[in-house]
Amino acid sequence: MNKPAYIHTTPKDNVAIAAGLLGLHSGDVIMENISATELIPMGHKVALKTFQPGDPIIRYGYTIGTANCIIPQGSWVQEQMLQIPDAPILDEIKFQTSPIPSFETLDGYTFEGYKNEDGSVGTKNVFGISMSVHCVAGMANYVIEKIKKELLPKYPHVDDVISISHTYGCGVAINAPAAIIPIRTIHNLARNPNLGGEIMVLALGCEKLRPETITGTSTKSDILYMQDESLTGFQDMVDAAMETAERHLKKLNARKRETCPASDLVVGMQCGGSDAFSGLTGNPVAGFAADLIVRAGGSVFFSEVTEVRDAIEQLVARAADEDVANKLIAEMKWYDQYLEKGDADRSANTTPGNKKGGLSNIVEKALGSVVKSGSMPIVDVVSPGDRVQKKGLQFVATPASDFVCGTLQLAAGMNLHVFITGRGTPYGLSMAPVIKISSNSKLANRWHDLIDFDAGPVALGEKTIEEMGWELFHYMLDVASGRKKVATDVLGLYNDLVLFNPGPLT
Repeated sequence: MNKPAYIHTTPKDNVAIAAGLLGLHSGDVIMENISATELIPMGHKVALKTFQPGDPIIRYGYTIGTANCIIPQGSWVQEQMLQIPDAPILDEIKFQTSPIPSFETLDGYTFEGYKNEDGSVGTKNVFGISMSVHCVAGMANYVIEKIKKELLPKYPHVDDVISISHTYGCGVAINAPAAIIPIRTIHNLARNPNLGGEIMVLALGCEKLRPETITGTSTKSDILYMQDESLTGFQDMVDAAMETAERHLKKLNARKRETCPASDLVVGMQCGGSDAFSGLTGNPVAGFAADLIVRAGGSVFFSEVTEVRDAIEQLVARAADEDVANKLIAEMKWYDQYLEKGDADRSANTTPGNKKGGLSNIVEKALGSVVKSGSMPIVDVVSPGDRVQKKGLQFVATPASDFVCGTLQLAAGMNLHVFITGRGTPYGLSMAPVIKISSNSKLANRWHDLIDFDAGPVALGEKTIEEMGWELFHYMLDVASGRKKVATDVLGLYNDLVLFNPGPLT
């Protein structure tokens, strides 16, 4: 017989989550005088009272919707039974100054990383080939394949050769206000710590996005123009690219891992393919580890505007000062307007997979999503495509799309990625290690060679969030040091970089 397993998050909650792998069966006793009246799948909600139309449905201690029909006690609370609440009105949110909570610093934690001249530290040693326009993407792919085959074996200390590819560069309104987002993203991607400042830029020559904009002055970059009149034929271009690449590979190959303090970590937190357990296991465990990184002096950021929009009041309350609070609200407003222009709203965020995994709407998803940020004060807010400038917990504004968010987090300076999933995704990034966390053991067992860390034991009370948070923290240090390899790097599963381009095409 199925042993009833459920999670009741707070005393205020009037629903519980079916936690067992087999869900809750009809007749399973949930609490005193409350039994399931039907089969309720794992991750889905069971009513702890009888709801009348208009009654609030509470999870995480917050109203995630109101009942639009009678929902009997013990029954399955399904998505179509809820009316989504209105989003918090941004102009009505006020920042109240409160003492910043004190926390004990963590000293003595280190990892083995690659030190860069600009003070940043890499967790990988990667040669990056950027491009100023998508016209040269074919050549970039050709050259990279040739480099991997003919040159990379000679330089064993270089982890990989990657393309900083994109579909931008020409046929665009380069001076439109929103164009700054893809432009600075491409520039800052080339500055990622894992590239060591050794960048080659492939350019065409006639594009609107000038390659000099990509290189700036912060990288030891070479620009190769395909339209250079000194180059005759494709083979000349390839030979020039190979010669340039070898110069950079020699420098990168001379780099060695050195002991660095954990304060040099820049960790991006993201979740995708989320389910109802994400906010109960994976995200809280990641959030606890995020607190440890911050306590060790490092940098952590979380993102995904539409996935925090409905929890904005919680985030404003954690702002380190009024300036940070105003920045948070400003980013929410900008994105609200962006969605309005596209005749969309924040409810479009929740996917069919999210709903199948027990998340009824974006409010429920947001309340679970913000937990991966931990509990530390938010010290800064970074606009899309910009680079973090501070240590501590920060909000890096991005869309919720996994691959767009990951691209923008790389541009922000991320050298280690933590990605929580409940439904499963093969998502990976070639530029930075991606630690894939499962929110439930059912997924971890099924995807045993794709998941790096299973937070599922929290759901059944086998381990605490604190225990697993420390485990994840040490695992992060091992991955950052190259002592452990994540599944996406073992298998070579990497997503393309995808720019966020809200600007017009011409």
